[in-house]
Amino acid sequence: MDKYIISTERAPQAIGPYSQAVGFGNLLFLSGQIAIDPETNVLLQGAVEEQTKQVMENIHAVLEAANLSFDNVVKITIYLANMNDFSLVNDIYAEYFPENPPARSTVEVSRLPRNVLIEIDAIAAFPTDV
Repeated sequence: MDKYIISTERAPQAIGPYSQAVGFGNLLFLSGQIAIDPETNVLLQGAVEEQTKQVMENIHAVLEAANLSFDNVVKITIYLANMNDFSLVNDIYAEYFPENPPARSTVEVSRLPRNVLIEIDAIAAFPTDV
């Protein structure tokens, strides 16, 4: 089994030596997304709600580049600059997973890239013939 790279112009390009997503076997590992608008390459400076929506749309774009959707996501990790934002983020996050949400961890961190308020990474699974 070999790993392979997934990349799309519809999500922000990597700002370091990493890939937007790496597939291995039937799993796709998505790198952490922050609130960069891929059309303008501008970091959103808005509230955590606005940043969360952009992050989720960036994840959506990477999933689509691999012919997957949020239904294929099996694990999410949310990194927050302030755990007081948990309920605000949770409300927006729930819109993307109305049924059968993935496993999830949420942690508060002391600092995120480019001083954003939120970063999210994900693991998705390709359908397999069983």
